[in-house]
Amino acid sequence: MACDKYFTDYLAALKAEGRYRRFATLERVVGRFPRALLHEDSSTREVTVWCSNDYLGMGQNTKVIAAAREALERSGAGAGGTRNISGTMRHHVDLERTVAALHGKAAALVFSSGYVANEGALAALGRLLPGCIMFSDAGNHASMIHGIRDSGCAKQIFRHNDMAHLAALLAAAPVNAPKIVACESVYSMDGDIAPLAEVAALARHYGALTYLDEVHAVGIYGPGGAGVASRDGATFDVIEGTFGKAYGAQGGYIAGSEVLVDAVRSAAGPFIFTTSLPPATLAAARAAVEHLQQSGTERERLWTNVVRLKAGLRAAGLPFMDGPSHIVPLIVGEPNCCRAVTDRLLGEHGIYVQPINYPTVPRGTERLRLTATAAHKAADVDALVAALADLWRSEHIPAACHRQAHG
Repeated sequence: MACDKYFTDYLAALKAEGRYRRFATLERVVGRFPRALLHEDSSTREVTVWCSNDYLGMGQNTKVIAAAREALERSGAGAGGTRNISGTMRHHVDLERTVAALHGKAAALVFSSGYVANEGALAALGRLLPGCIMFSDAGNHASMIHGIRDSGCAKQIFRHNDMAHLAALLAAAPVNAPKIVACESVYSMDGDIAPLAEVAALARHYGALTYLDEVHAVGIYGPGGAGVASRDGATFDVIEGTFGKAYGAQGGYIAGSEVLVDAVRSAAGPFIFTTSLPPATLAAARAAVEHLQQSGTERERLWTNVVRLKAGLRAAGLPFMDGPSHIVPLIVGEPNCCRAVTDRLLGEHGIYVQPINYPTVPRGTERLRLTATAAHKAADVDALVAALADLWRSEHIPAACHRQAHG
């Protein structure tokens, strides 16, 4: 095709810059997480995964698997349609009631993913409020950015976690204009946490609706895993979360007032026109939420490993971002070097970490996003730290990368 040249040139540029994405083909084996089988051409070997979002290992929890199996055998593989056309199962309704109760809200709505939940809900809310102005944290996820863009409403971007800047923008906005302040709780690439009590207080003072993305927090923070807002006693009008991270399943949701959730249900295109999640996935998600409302064991193991990992990196003098969350970014600073480090980790140590490059993070801040989980052992943590220290202190990576890693 005549167009192929443009595609080829685009891919060549990505490869030259070191930003071309190569996917590792993994096979998760029940009972082995954080180990997984890596399939490479005709060979297979076991590796230890250090970049999974299955933070609490719930994807392999026996209760979760049993719930999925029962739903699969009882209701079959698929939902059979969109939520509007034959695709609303009792599993959807049960899960929505569960997450609404988790967040102390009157209603909830399940989407096919956290990305779709943000995109659909923010776009719908912005369109439904005439003259609405969205106030969005500069660090917000792409799904929130796209939802705000799709809403067609005016937007103001405040500097990341900068409450003085947010206050100034809110104060300058027309008093009678509908306003929405949108932010995340745990920011997944830097591992920092928003000052949610201050965000909520500012929004309340200026009469703004509040929208909070808790996808990297639910299950881990707050009473029963209800999130950072619940932990901090901060009230937000809309809580958005996911079942695809700490809950180990798939899907996203929003929780809020009955009328707001009903309006989003009736107006969000990505919800209306998407085939609904299958019963087994919904049942697995509900089992995970309910388990973590009662059990703190997984969270305790997670934090034990996070503390050990940060202490090890600190003692080794490695350049990680020492934030308050469970996410540990290790800065490399150049995409080809980042790939070289991860290739060495995988090839020589059987440790799988995916490099994080632009546009996910700013240029010059390329990194390894390390995620200790409840399933890692102390020996796994120590092995990772030792391997990284070896790479940083020797010439096991290309010389240019070695210089980059040392600043």
